[in-house]
Amino acid sequence: MQVPPVGGWQRATVLEVRRETPNAKTFRLALPRPTPYLAGQHLVLRLTAPDGYRAQRSYSIATAPSPADGEEDQRSELELTIELLPGGEVSSFLHEVVEPGDELEVRGPIGGYFVWAGEGPATLVGGGSGVVPLASMLRLARRLGREDRVRLVVSTRRPSDLYYADELVGPQVRTVYTREAPPDHSRPIGRITAEDLAPALLPDAVAYVCGTTGFADAASDLLMGLGVPAERIRVERFGPTG
Repeated sequence: MQVPPVGGWQRATVLEVRRETPNAKTFRLALPRPTPYLAGQHLVLRLTAPDGYRAQRSYSIATAPSPADGEEDQRSELELTIELLPGGEVSSFLHEVVEPGDELEVRGPIGGYFVWAGEGPATLVGGGSGVVPLASMLRLARRLGREDRVRLVVSTRRPSDLYYADELVGPQVRTVYTREAPPDHSRPIGRITAEDLAPALLPDAVAYVCGTTGFADAASDLLMGLGVPAERIRVERFGPTG
């Protein structure tokens, strides 16, 4: 697996803005030049105020690369799903101001550790917005016709908070609701447990865990308790900056 080089700053054009949840929007961007990336990587997005003040944040790429003959796709369009955080200067601007036709500065792709190229089995565990890079991996598996290589367990507070709800279905996906569940959901509400993760442990899989620090630590402990070696658990944590 060859990690694409980190590119310089590009001015991406916003093609579409759509709502995923009450607090999250997906931004479809067109880049000025084809940009290869791997599932799990992220972009840095930079805003510059008229007085020169700059703020930047990292956001995972939600779309999947489209490999051809084993090579990562060089895409000129990709999507970022961004949660609106209270007091977040970047996320607030994106949610409240940005619309199709606007331009945004982005740099990347970035990341060589938390990536999956579709080559081996993967167990994906995401909490809340931590599902974004994992969705890229699931989408890649489906694009490759290798859904058998991945299992996703996603934890979310309630149905309205679930990202990509129309896609997170099927035998590869298990959804855990911690505060409110759909009427037909058989699992009781509550935090993720070892019983939720055990069916997702494919033989020799690498586990990818993404979420808040508390979620990532708890999920990693559960995985190790189920016998997954620490060296086969890759974790990406995110904090409240926005």
